[in-house]
Amino acid sequence: MKKKENKYRFLFAAGGTGGHLYPAIAIAEKIRELLPSSDIMFIGTKKKLESRVVPQYKFKFKTIWISGFSRKINFNNLLFPLKLIIASIKSLWICLRFKPNVAIGCGAYLSGPVIWAAKLIGAKIILQEQNSYPGVTNRILEKKAQHIHITFEDSKKYFKEQEKLLLTGNPIRVDIVLKEKRSALKEFKLSTEKKTLFVFGGSLGALSINRAIGQNLESILKLGIQIIWQTGKYYYDKYKHLENENVRILAYIENMSNTYSSADLIIARAGATTIAEVSNLGLPVIFVPSPNVAENHQYKNAKSLIDNNAAILLEDKKLDLELVEIIEKTIFDSKKLKELSNNIKKFNKPNAAEIIAKDALKLAKG
Repeated sequence: MKKKENKYRFLFAAGGTGGHLYPAIAIAEKIRELLPSSDIMFIGTKKKLESRVVPQYKFKFKTIWISGFSRKINFNNLLFPLKLIIASIKSLWICLRFKPNVAIGCGAYLSGPVIWAAKLIGAKIILQEQNSYPGVTNRILEKKAQHIHITFEDSKKYFKEQEKLLLTGNPIRVDIVLKEKRSALKEFKLSTEKKTLFVFGGSLGALSINRAIGQNLESILKLGIQIIWQTGKYYYDKYKHLENENVRILAYIENMSNTYSSADLIIARAGATTIAEVSNLGLPVIFVPSPNVAENHQYKNAKSLIDNNAAILLEDKKLDLELVEIIEKTIFDSKKLKELSNNIKKFNKPNAAEIIAKDALKLAKG
């Protein structure tokens, strides 16, 4: 009689933004591929990206009531202690019912109560840090973790328990691949004869990038190029009227493979997930690091690429002055585009999801 395979349970705390969510999905997909009998659950929030995206990948999904602590004084900060208590109680209730063997925290505020609860019931803990400057949640949780997988060498100095650190890279979704460019462009009903610029500021959008594109749109289009522009849902209504035959404006893009495949050049924030995806695909990028993040970590994320001629830096404060010039100078320079493409591929760590997934399986079985 064939021995019944053990069903191991894996709990993911990930959400808020795509930068925290998509690496978790990549790890979960790899666990499911390596051990199809795995039972996988995500915990997130009702109103953020994860509530829509996680069910599309056919993973179990539960929600807690939690939000981040704003650096600005506002009413939500007064509610934070109450939210944390309620989120911790519900996380404990979910963990007691689900009984995870391993819990994986991918940063952001929601990891806190979930990982605390999972540790309390005896689960093994893995933390995954995307950015060069680790978030406060992962730094608080490091004592509870068996292993901490980091993306950048620079992260090491911010953790105390060095023996737990593994330089793995940032996992990317297996469904993001380059396709034939002509067919990808046809999906957007754009010309196959023009150079295509893809602009986005992460899953939530970026105010300064949107504003600069909006103000300079006429000058950019005079260059004879076309644009795919993801504004983010909060900015879409403000800019959607600017769409025309050469500009496609979207609040959010589900099919990133088609979009990346259409682009000759990308303008983007320097989030860790974006860096991982474009490095894997070998795409030319102008990074505009956000100045509104802890310890200027987006600039640190991108610096090693920029220093090695693997990407171009455009400072946020210089967007209005230099945007059109830097687009024109880069997008028509075939030699420069090829050079950027070849160099950025050197930063690719394609096995990050598999390494973390195998670590989770080993901990579960051990």
